[in-house]
Amino acid sequence: MQLLIQRIFDGISDGAVYSAIAVALVLIFKATTLINFAQGEMAMLGAFFAYIFAVQSGLLDFLGNTYLIIWVAAIISMVLSAAFGATVERVLTRPFDPEDHLPVVLITLGLFLGINAVAGIVWNYQARIMPSMFPNGSDDKIVIFGARLFYDTIGTIVTLGVVLYILFLILNKTKMGLAFRAVSANVESARLVGVRTGRVLSFGWALASAFGALGAVIVAPRITLQPSMMAAIVIYAFAAAAVGGLDSVGGAALGGLIVGLTKSLGNGDLG
Repeated sequence: MQLLIQRIFDGISDGAVYSAIAVALVLIFKATTLINFAQGEMAMLGAFFAYIFAVQSGLLDFLGNTYLIIWVAAIISMVLSAAFGATVERVLTRPFDPEDHLPVVLITLGLFLGINAVAGIVWNYQARIMPSMFPNGSDDKIVIFGARLFYDTIGTIVTLGVVLYILFLILNKTKMGLAFRAVSANVESARLVGVRTGRVLSFGWALASAFGALGAVIVAPRITLQPSMMAAIVIYAFAAAAVGGLDSVGGAALGGLIVGLTKSLGNGDLG
């Protein structure tokens, strides 16, 4: 029983990260009916943005290793990643006919290779230690029936829940969110009623990039920060998006938890 509960805790923790990346994939798919194969690399770039601000800038050494600095770095990373995602949509994908999917798919594949190569040149492939957004020491835990529920797991789940709620408010309570839903339902109809589809698509790419960056900043302390860090994570995120439905944000979040639990519970004997 102790091992079962521990596996459930571990699966939920991993699943929350998969959910964040899966939601990013679904946001772009809803707007374009395309899979962004560069989503993992764009998220990795966001993690490096946070690393530059928090670690390479010297703020952690100057102000101390406080979680506030990491949170500020994560927010800045999300903003920069959103700007990068909007730029990608405006410069690389918008000039092509949205009905012709092949060029855009090739662009995302090329972007995947390009971002990875540039990150390798700039930061090399040496693994770096990324500070965590949450307490993650050996004593930072709650023991339930002998199983350890770490504060890092609790923080990850709560953060995902809060961000999903904010996303829900954006998509359902704001004019841009309603326009995004209209474009997701039918691009031509949305254009006919006056929706500026180009701006809305940029908004969707920006949201997806910000979500991906948050997931990468959360997972980086667990697996070390390096250009290839998201390779395995994004595979599980693809599976989560498929399980939850490629056109459902809530389904993608739930699918991430299902994939995380399946992976954890299926990893060895529970007896």
